[in-house]
Amino acid sequence: MIDWSIVLWLGVTLGVGAFVQSSIGFGLAVVAAPFIVVFAPELVPGALLVTSFTLPIVQLALAPIDIAWRSLSWALLGRLLLTPVGVAVVALLSVRSISIIVAVLILLTVATSLTTIRIRNTPITAAAAGGIAGVTGTATSIGGPFLALVLQHEKPDRVRATLAAFFLVGAVLSSAALAIAGEFSRVQLLAGLMWVPFLLLGYAAASPLRARLDTARLRRAVLAFCVLAGVSILVRAFVF
Repeated sequence: MIDWSIVLWLGVTLGVGAFVQSSIGFGLAVVAAPFIVVFAPELVPGALLVTSFTLPIVQLALAPIDIAWRSLSWALLGRLLLTPVGVAVVALLSVRSISIIVAVLILLTVATSLTTIRIRNTPITAAAAGGIAGVTGTATSIGGPFLALVLQHEKPDRVRATLAAFFLVGAVLSSAALAIAGEFSRVQLLAGLMWVPFLLLGYAAASPLRARLDTARLRRAVLAFCVLAGVSILVRAFVF
């Protein structure tokens, strides 16, 4: 039986995650998922996918729309093809196993981007990022770091808008796939809807920070937050 008071308090983490995502383009699930897994694991991933669908609508409705359409198209193709794998992962693997895989992939991608090897925004890298997100986003609701790293050299408005569009379509695909597989419950839907007001507050609070982030600062913020995400997911997997 779900404790709805805990669900309400978890909304605070969703508000913080919305603040981060509204600033650098991703981070909603990265911030909130560790707390939800610990205090209400039965809500993962469905409730988070509801928020992953809602916040991008707000972003695309209120923020400048500067989408890298080619990158988005290839990323969505990759996600579409591998979303069924994500559903299988949810059914077959434990939350701990999934978390470790996601964290290692994030940290390896960051490490690559910090070497002399530059991760360029190409159809191949965008499709690969989308494909990985199709698996990890469906299994854990965390798929943003991979495409964010591909887009790290783009303008801030383009990064945020492209990621928002990717999350919107991706959340619909993942939610539909999980519902068909019987892995998306009514309780998860209701919890996700309860968190919507917190998302709106987080988005509004991030407005001053969005105006201060140029391309260089955004790239540093993306890399730093990806490292934080990877480490926090690993800690969650081994401690809890």
